[in-house]
Amino acid sequence: MITNTRGFLWSDLETRALLEIWGEADVQSALDGNFRNSHVYRDVACRLAELGFERTPEQCRIRIKGLKRQYYQARDGLKKNGHARKICKYYDEMDRILSCRGGPDSAPEPLAQPADGCQPAAGPPTPGTPHNSREPDTELDEDAELESPHDHFTEDSGECSSYAEHPIKVECPPFAIPVPPAQGEYQQPGRRRAPPRLHAGFKQINAQTSTQPLSQPKRSKKRHANLTLDKMMEKFLQQSVDTEEKFYKYEEQRLKIEDKRREAEHARELQMLQMLGQMLTGISSTVSQRSQSIPTSPPQRTNHRSYGDNFNYNAMTAALSPPIVIERAFSLHKTHSIKDMENIFQLVRNVIPPLTAKKHKGQDGRIGIVGGCQEYTGAPYFAAISALKVGADLSHVFCTKDAAAVIKSYSPELIVHPVLDSPNAVHEVEKWLPRLHSVVIGPGLGRDDVLLENAKGIIEKAKVKGIPIVIDADGLWLISQQPSLIQGYQRAILTPNYMEFSRLYEAMLRDPVDSSDHHGCVLRLSQAMGNLTIVQKGERDLISDGEKAWSTVVDFLFYKDVPHHSVVLVCSHEGSSRRCGGQGDLLSGSLGVLAHWAFLAGPEKTNGQNPFLVAAFGACSLTRQCNNQAFQKYGRSMTTSDMVSEVGTAFNKLFET
Repeated sequence: MITNTRGFLWSDLETRALLEIWGEADVQSALDGNFRNSHVYRDVACRLAELGFERTPEQCRIRIKGLKRQYYQARDGLKKNGHARKICKYYDEMDRILSCRGGPDSAPEPLAQPADGCQPAAGPPTPGTPHNSREPDTELDEDAELESPHDHFTEDSGECSSYAEHPIKVECPPFAIPVPPAQGEYQQPGRRRAPPRLHAGFKQINAQTSTQPLSQPKRSKKRHANLTLDKMMEKFLQQSVDTEEKFYKYEEQRLKIEDKRREAEHARELQMLQMLGQMLTGISSTVSQRSQSIPTSPPQRTNHRSYGDNFNYNAMTAALSPPIVIERAFSLHKTHSIKDMENIFQLVRNVIPPLTAKKHKGQDGRIGIVGGCQEYTGAPYFAAISALKVGADLSHVFCTKDAAAVIKSYSPELIVHPVLDSPNAVHEVEKWLPRLHSVVIGPGLGRDDVLLENAKGIIEKAKVKGIPIVIDADGLWLISQQPSLIQGYQRAILTPNYMEFSRLYEAMLRDPVDSSDHHGCVLRLSQAMGNLTIVQKGERDLISDGEKAWSTVVDFLFYKDVPHHSVVLVCSHEGSSRRCGGQGDLLSGSLGVLAHWAFLAGPEKTNGQNPFLVAAFGACSLTRQCNNQAFQKYGRSMTTSDMVSEVGTAFNKLFET
């Protein structure tokens, strides 16, 4: 069975979503009422799941408890050290929520006894009366017996809970018998005298027991000793400030090193441009020499390969002898993005196999779709039928028994195997793997533990046989829980959307996604996964295999210039604003076919580039073109079924005309 390995690690996005839900008025009123905390936090966990975060009620409760302790610790520390607030990252949110409920310091001070002996408005409870009727953290005390010792530590910072919030208490016997009021009251310096009603009560007890009054009243029921702990807290806060200053100093040094590295890369870029200018000058001089030596020959059109066979290297060497420096008379930014996309389209056209009568069934692609359960039957159908529409010959669907009949009823062209929930599911699918050219795992898979475990076994078997794997939807959930399952297998392609990308990024790099550097985030995730091909779907699809180096000067000019000078393809082909469910399944199914074609074509057809980058760009462009054409016809009522109907015309428009 697959266990949730995320533990108590909370991302910044999850924590702020939790605080927004927990701070709502109905949740706070329920916590202040007579509701059980388990019911309230179950509702909080359900609301959090609707936002895409899977957390148990117990994890939500423990997280809130840790945040409250950090908040009270920071608030108490502000009186002694101005930097104490930095230990609570969410101080403002917690202060806004808890200001309406009160805290440990908001309890009123006990009133001193009036001189005339009148009854005060409030006082300590009489013996036998509950003395802890309501405390600020009642929702934390309800299930205190279920907490582990680790609950006393916060999850994200490693700091222990505030000692000032739980002072050491020295308990005295519950029934002290002071001197009755009639015989005079004795009060030691620095002690508060008891309220009059307590004297009356104790006087009655004294009369019943006929006990001689004590010469001195005993110490109060509870005495707080916080002096030593306050000093410890102040020392701890000072150490935290020193550590933070060291961190900022090391971060500044790291940024300086990064700037130097970028300057070195820029210098190498200029050097490559100079080399290119020298090469172009040599070629032009050679052409002029050949035209002068053969003036009567008519001009003939020759391709680059035939020209290279008769190249005069001596003339080129003579032309390269003087150092030539050219200015950068072109741009690698948005002005040439359309031309770059057209060049990549040509690579996609190169890998598409021609239609000939000499081929037999199955030669142009046999694709396997692993997914489909009782709840999700449309996703595997869209992926499988899209593979057929793009040009695959056969499409297999490995699903559960409950989903098999439904998927078969959608289309007679699909081969459906109801084995995914059987005890020997991995063995049943493994028998078909030698016949498949690529496998798409995830559409309609669901998150049932049995199905995820079987999908894990299928991935392992496909890796052994070297089959290209496309992972989407719930397959990405499996990878976020166990990244090592696919890490380092460079024949895999991951197609996450924004939420799926955030989960993968935090699972691998332990940091939230930097919204200001999307290209860098895609690059770093691909490198962390072992240079897998990542396709981040969004307003513009970002594609990268994590490679930083350029293989040739032509590659430097061919691809779009992005941060870190890395191969990050940007697919900005026009689509539409309609975001109906199932578009990602169309992308994964078509990508499974194009990945097989690009992998089979070899480096000659892809100019030595990663074939999966070319396949991913082609699948993203095709999906966007289908979206655009269907939206032009149906507008807001467009669905994925309408997009599937446009696959043929969109494919012809992009790659065959």
